[in-house]
Amino acid sequence: MNESAALRAPLDAEALRRDLVGPGTIARLDVVESTGSTNTDLAAAFTTAPEEWPQISALATDFQSAGKGRMDRSWQAPERSSLAVSLLFRPTPGGRPATAETYAWMSMLCATALAETLRECAGVPAELKWPNDVIVSGSKIAGVLAHLVPAPGGSAVVVGSGVNVTLSREELPVPTATSLLLEGARTVDTTALLGDYLRRVSRLYHGFLRAGGRAGDAIDGDATLLERVARSMATLGAPIRAELPSGSTLEGTAVGLEPDGALNVRTADGTTTSIRAGDVVHLRRTDGRYA
Repeated sequence: MNESAALRAPLDAEALRRDLVGPGTIARLDVVESTGSTNTDLAAAFTTAPEEWPQISALATDFQSAGKGRMDRSWQAPERSSLAVSLLFRPTPGGRPATAETYAWMSMLCATALAETLRECAGVPAELKWPNDVIVSGSKIAGVLAHLVPAPGGSAVVVGSGVNVTLSREELPVPTATSLLLEGARTVDTTALLGDYLRRVSRLYHGFLRAGGRAGDAIDGDATLLERVARSMATLGAPIRAELPSGSTLEGTAVGLEPDGALNVRTADGTTTSIRAGDVVHLRRTDGRYA
């Protein structure tokens, strides 16, 4: 057994439920040994029986065989080498239906909470790469993907996160990826990592709702969600190239975020253009780095 395999303990579902499930935090937490995709399964379960999946519900596993990323890109990691969790949110800020802006920020809200977990709990210098990656030292360590799920009683949004935990260099899906093990993390305990992430995302989400679901409004008198995301985002200030579905490209410097989460890019002629996650096939730095 190699070093990475020896570290692959299963998630402790009982401990997670005991410590996390309750009013104001996680309403329901299901842990399964394996699944094709936590996002697909959670969205399907909500569609079938929405009354059984309150806010915030979670579905987690340490073996996902058919995970999906942006543009339906798929991957599979060795058993118990990664952590996959999907969260179901039913946002009603101030008791009102959520706006498109509120939904648009959910993936970055979760990515920000995840980056904080990796920094504070695992001790690695995690940052965000717009629109939905978490990186360490310029390599991808986690991806986040949101999926809107319509329902008669009000839509929900499912946000899935996948973290490379104990993958060896030979097991990485692409050369631009990394794992907590390879980055010398202080812990690769998936139970501890998941617990910390769920606490952080719950606090940040409820604060976001108290701010009216508006990313530009202060959360409890402190930083806005937009400010917290921007502080963690390595993309800002970087020279980038965005590949668009039409086959064209946009090159410039990433200079800021719009209230709906769009990325502002300043081109060489001084013009600023906003691009949204759905408008971009790939986003890369033009200086040769991944992020």
